[in-house]
Amino acid sequence: MIRMATRDDIADLQDLYRHLIPDEESASETVAADRLEALHAFTGSCILIAFEGNQPVATVTLIIVPNMTRLGAPYAYIENVITHADHRCRGHAKALLAEAESRAWAAGCYRIMIVSGNHNTGAHAAYTAAGYAATKSGFQKRCIPDRPAN
Repeated sequence: MIRMATRDDIADLQDLYRHLIPDEESASETVAADRLEALHAFTGSCILIAFEGNQPVATVTLIIVPNMTRLGAPYAYIENVITHADHRCRGHAKALLAEAESRAWAAGCYRIMIVSGNHNTGAHAAYTAAGYAATKSGFQKRCIPDRPAN
């Protein structure tokens, strides 16, 4: 089952985020709830959660970005694609990506972007298998240190 995250899912999301950045302190529940509400202010944007039975096992954030080019068609950005370490390689991320794509296309997006660390070859293979192509180069500037490569 896949559904949109609600405020009631914050603790489960925080647990899943530890599988992406194990040593990072979680945002407080108040801050997390505020960020979830802010995300929903962008029509179509959401955090999706995949479940095995009642257990949350994977998540993805979908952001629909308003745009003035491409005749005003929005674009989508997918971030924080995370699967619990004990549930990887079972198709959860692929199912979440498919759901996020469906929502992005339904919102009229003309493209979907995913950025991944250069070292994360496992994720790159999963994105390629899901139909994504590495046709762009991503750049970033950070005000906090980048995570070390695993």
